[in-house]
Amino acid sequence: MSAAVARIAIGVAVACLLAGGVVFAATDGESSAPGRATDSWAALAPSPLERTEVGAARIRDRIYVVGGFESSGGTTGEMVAYDVSEDRWLRRAILPIAVNHPGVTALGRKLYLLGGNRPHADGTEEQSARLYAYSPRRNRWLRLRDAPTGRAALALVAIDGRLYAVGGASATSGQVRKLEIYDPKRNRWRRGAPMPTGRNHIAAGVLVDREMIVTGGRPGPIHGNLDTVESYDVAKDRWRTLPPLRTARSGHAAVSQGGLVVVLGGEELDGGTTIEEVEAFGVDGRVWRPLPEMVTPRHGVGAAELGKRVFALEGGPQPGLSYSGALEYLDVP
Repeated sequence: MSAAVARIAIGVAVACLLAGGVVFAATDGESSAPGRATDSWAALAPSPLERTEVGAARIRDRIYVVGGFESSGGTTGEMVAYDVSEDRWLRRAILPIAVNHPGVTALGRKLYLLGGNRPHADGTEEQSARLYAYSPRRNRWLRLRDAPTGRAALALVAIDGRLYAVGGASATSGQVRKLEIYDPKRNRWRRGAPMPTGRNHIAAGVLVDREMIVTGGRPGPIHGNLDTVESYDVAKDRWRTLPPLRTARSGHAAVSQGGLVVVLGGEELDGGTTIEEVEAFGVDGRVWRPLPEMVTPRHGVGAAELGKRVFALEGGPQPGLSYSGALEYLDVP
């Protein structure tokens, strides 16, 4: 082989490798995340906003955090995105309304936000029924069909091309049991079987393709955390009870991660503390097991996952109205 041919062959090989790297970085669930691999929680670049009672979800290698209470004490519609690959934050389009305690999830290449408490000028709050979709490509929010029930402190998850909204607090009840299912293709809502235990300040994750796990929460307006765990079978439209949480909690977050549902954070009200314990429930064994405790325990915290890494974003480090821009991660063993 001549030197010229060899140089061409090497160039082609390098180009193929680089092209492969671009494809790999763009695939969902894979990224060259910053920060060393660790068996305990570690910090990354903090958010430019200090908030609590936010919603968060990941699309590709960006985690979007939206809404909540800001450090002034007011409710906001601001959104920022954390770029996992570059360890930096970006300001994105502001939500058309300000809400705290919304339900947020990702489906396909869009971010969805449902409900939350919407403040009025007289100091009161309304439990919103509005549903919005955000397009990262256009950096724009679009209002979709309102849900049948206005609610806040709910759980919103995506399963098999649909959105599932459950639990929370409405204008008439702090123990909402209703399950409402949205089909983005038809822009329609329908009812599912109601959750056995009505509660607010819950969290939810997807254990397998068709099983939603709803964790913890509060029993209506009464302070006090629940260790209740109930699962919903999408195919059968049926609920059942699962083993309880190791730590009763509310105001926490949950993420789906590699056959696990990981639960983190929360608060104990009435002179209590924020909750540092982290736990996971898996397909294997179907029991809750402890994970390393949070360095900065928070409630009203956003959470997301990428590969084996779980992220905790913003949230309140003390019970009640407190604020943080902390971003910390854990590599789940």
